[in-house]
Amino acid sequence: MPLSTHFIRHWQQQFPQVNKADTRLLLAVSGGVDSSVLVDLVRSAGFAFSIAHMNFRLRGQESERDEIFVRTLAGSYGCEALVKQVDSAGFAEANGLSIQEAARMLRYNWFREILDAWKVQHPGLNHYLVTAHHADDAIETMLMHFFRGTGIAGMTGIPAFQKERQIIRPLLAFRKTELLAYAGEHRIAFVEDSSNAKDDYTRNFFRNQLLPQLRQVFPQVESNLLHDMERFSGVAVIYQAAIAQQLKKMVEQRNGEWHIPVLKWKKVLHLPTLTWEIIKPYGFHATQTPEVIRLLDAANGSYIQSSTHRIIRNRSWMIITTLATETAGHIPIGDTADTVRFDNGLLRIRHLSSLPAVVSADASEAFIDERDIVYPLVLRKWKQGDYFYPLGMQKKKKISRFLIDLKLSKTEKEKTWVLESDKKILWIVGRRIDNRFRLSDRTQTLLHITVTAR
Repeated sequence: MPLSTHFIRHWQQQFPQVNKADTRLLLAVSGGVDSSVLVDLVRSAGFAFSIAHMNFRLRGQESERDEIFVRTLAGSYGCEALVKQVDSAGFAEANGLSIQEAARMLRYNWFREILDAWKVQHPGLNHYLVTAHHADDAIETMLMHFFRGTGIAGMTGIPAFQKERQIIRPLLAFRKTELLAYAGEHRIAFVEDSSNAKDDYTRNFFRNQLLPQLRQVFPQVESNLLHDMERFSGVAVIYQAAIAQQLKKMVEQRNGEWHIPVLKWKKVLHLPTLTWEIIKPYGFHATQTPEVIRLLDAANGSYIQSSTHRIIRNRSWMIITTLATETAGHIPIGDTADTVRFDNGLLRIRHLSSLPAVVSADASEAFIDERDIVYPLVLRKWKQGDYFYPLGMQKKKKISRFLIDLKLSKTEKEKTWVLESDKKILWIVGRRIDNRFRLSDRTQTLLHITVTAR
C-alpha cells in the first residue's frame, strides 16, 4: 500500500473528528525530511494548512538556510508561511533553561499564539497544530523517560492526539525509513540539520549511540519497543481508571480544598503509588512522596508544601490546600513567619520581649503570651463547634454564640478567621484573644499580632 494511502486511512481511523470540511491545520516545519514529507502527505489528504517555522538562530548560516528553504517550500505548495526568529540562547540563559527546553518553550508558545489568533479570526473552523514526530521519535522518548525515571504514562511514548492542546501527530505510525523512502520516491527536497550527527543533546545520544548498540544484541529492538508502547498504553488506561475509582472513594472536596481521612489514606493497597497519584496534580515532586507518607503519622498541624499547595495533617484528616490564597482555608505559620496573606488581608507577627511603650486598644491588634505556644500556628476560618475562652472569662464559649452576641451579619460571620495553636484558639482575628494566652507577670516573651486589610 502506498504511504500516502496508508497515511489517509490512518488519519481517518486515528482522528475521525478532524475532517477536511471544517479544519485548518498549522504544520510545524523545520525543513528536515520528516516535516517536509508531512507537508506533502497533508496536501495529498486534501487539508487546508499553513506552515510555521521558527528560526532559533543557533547554527549560524545553516539556520538562515533552513528558513529560506521553508519559505520556498511553502511557495511550492501555494500555502502561507509563518516564520519567527528568536534568540534561543539568550532566552535559555535568562530563564535558567537548557537550549532544548528553551527552544521547546519558545516554539510551542508561539504555536499557541497562532492557534488562538486563528480562533478569533475564523470562529467557524477547527484548528490544530500538526507535528512530524514519527515512530522512531516515540521510541527515543520512551527510552529517555525510562532512564530518567517514570511512571506507566512515560512508557507510552508520545501521544498521537492531545485534544486540550489541539495537537495532532499523524506520523507516529510510520518509521523513519518509510519517510526517507517516500521522500526519495517522490523527489521531495529537504535540508539536513548538522547538529543531528552530534551527541550534544540527549536525544541524539540515544539515536546515534545507544539504539545502534542495542540493535546489535536485539536486532528487532525498535519493533519490540513499539509493541511494548502499545501494551503500556492499554495498561495506562486501566491503571488510570483504577486510580480514579480509588480517589473517588477517598477524597472529599470542601470549599476549594481536598480532604482525605488519614486512616483511609494509610490503608490503601500500595501506599507509595497511590500517594504519588494523590499529590502529583498539586505541584509535588515524586521525591516528596516519602515525606508525605511520614506526614500521615506526624503531629497535628504538621505540613509539607509544593510551589503551589500545602498538605496539612489536621487531626484525623489530611487537607490539600492552595498556598495562602483566597480559597486557602488552613494556613500553617511557622515560628519564623512575620507576614501572612489571607482572605481578610495581612497578618503580621512579631516576637517581643516586653510590651511596647504605647499599646493600642484597637481590636486589630493582639498581644499573646508565647509561653504555651506550639508551632506551627494555623490560621483558618472558624467552623461550627469551635470554642474559646474569651479574655476575662474562665468559662469556654462557642464562637458561633460569640459572633451572635456581636450581632454580626451572616457575611461578617463567614469572613471570621481564627488563629490556633495545637487545637487551641489564640485569637478570633480582629475580635478577641483567648484568656488562656493573656499576658501576665510570668510572661517572658510575647507575640504582637496585627491584621490589616489589603
